[in-house]
Amino acid sequence: MKRPDLALVLATALTQTLGWGTLFIPFALVVQPMEADLGWSRALLNGAFTLGLLVAGALAIPVGRHVDRKGGKLPLVGGALLGAAGLALWSIATHPVVFYLAWVVIGCAHATALWTPAMAVVVAQAREPMRAITLITFLTGFTGTLFIPFTAALVEALGWRHALLVLAQVECLSAAVAWWQFRAAPARVASPLRGGGLRAALRRPAFWGLAICFACHAFIGTAMGAHLVPLLRESGLPEASVILLAALHGPFQVAARIGLFLLGTRASTQVVGVIATWLLPLGLLWLALAPAEFTALLPFVLFWAMADGLLTIIRSAGTAEILGRQGYGAVTGALSLVSVGPRVAAPILVALIWEAQGGYGAVPWLLAATGAAAALAFLYAVRRKEAAS
Repeated sequence: MKRPDLALVLATALTQTLGWGTLFIPFALVVQPMEADLGWSRALLNGAFTLGLLVAGALAIPVGRHVDRKGGKLPLVGGALLGAAGLALWSIATHPVVFYLAWVVIGCAHATALWTPAMAVVVAQAREPMRAITLITFLTGFTGTLFIPFTAALVEALGWRHALLVLAQVECLSAAVAWWQFRAAPARVASPLRGGGLRAALRRPAFWGLAICFACHAFIGTAMGAHLVPLLRESGLPEASVILLAALHGPFQVAARIGLFLLGTRASTQVVGVIATWLLPLGLLWLALAPAEFTALLPFVLFWAMADGLLTIIRSAGTAEILGRQGYGAVTGALSLVSVGPRVAAPILVALIWEAQGGYGAVPWLLAATGAAAALAFLYAVRRKEAAS
């Protein structure tokens, strides 16, 4: 890999690891301590998480267009600072209004500092964008492995409020790295688009196939992000097993990406996407049927993590391959916007199911059906792309 791409890869991987580790992962580990401390309902707590996702989706296209036209310095640096401010505000929340306001700020940080704008910067600046994206996903694959036990230890040692303050300081480091990234290598802004990349993409059936696939995947990802730890705890597993199962998601993701990297050009992006999308419902069916034992649940984590690991690459590199690179930031922003509804619905819907049924029993079945819909939609996108070629 050429040196400019390597610097871009390392900086992007670090900002994304810190960003996801501080702005997404902690919610599932903090929700139960907040519930016990403040007496708020599970649905109320997940409503704030949902609001943050809604804000992020609403900003996706404007942020993508900004990156296409002016580069990513302002979104990535400013977004990380917003994230730190949101975490600090969350840490002092004693009233739901303050808690919800904190998640509005965090939602703005999600839109500006996390994956979609970062990948738009990579596609615009990297000399080998697809290789760069693959290597970034290698390096970010251990985010959960690092931050799940780290955050759990912080909450245990300091309480949830002080834990969030520590995470806010970590996210300030992400802002510093992003600032260094653009200071070291100023962004090359693409020339203005002619013909409208987004408008053209919206007229293609393949766009809508990808949109449905990614929306279903987003539903599953946010539902699992908010509820996996409580779901595993409810099954009666020891706390150490719960944390270890959640943390293994990262290494299994990386293993799948290493396998893809070793296959090189022999692996078609579209074939990999089909395999990954079917691994997702398989893993969730395993979760629904397996006994509540650590070893019995390992295949669930393996299948789910492999699907997640490969789909992260497909969502970035596959979109460019199937829909093209023109207006990539705006097009991927539009794909994120289509996912707003599922992202908004997932945490609160699962929380309502939990409250209505007194447990998570139906949730794996719902998520498995959603995963099957994602697989069918991706297959449709691939076929319509080939028909148009």
